[in-house]
Amino acid sequence: MSPDLAMIIEGKKFMWDGLWYDAKEDASRAGQSYQDDGFQIGIVEEGGKFLVYTRRLVKETAAAAQ
Repeated sequence: MSPDLAMIIEGKKFMWDGLWYDAKEDASRAGQSYQDDGFQIGIVEEGGKFLVYTRRLVKETAAAAQ
């Protein structure tokens, strides 16, 4: 089983955190940690395991800051 490294959720690109979680609760805890760090998350079930996908909004680009 090889999950997608990137996934489109609600029209937005999310990246897999690279970990398999046995229980949805474990994935939710990990997801909450990412949310606390400013990421958006998506949790996906695949083959009885849970995957956490994350994305962070860009607040400012380097070119715009100059």
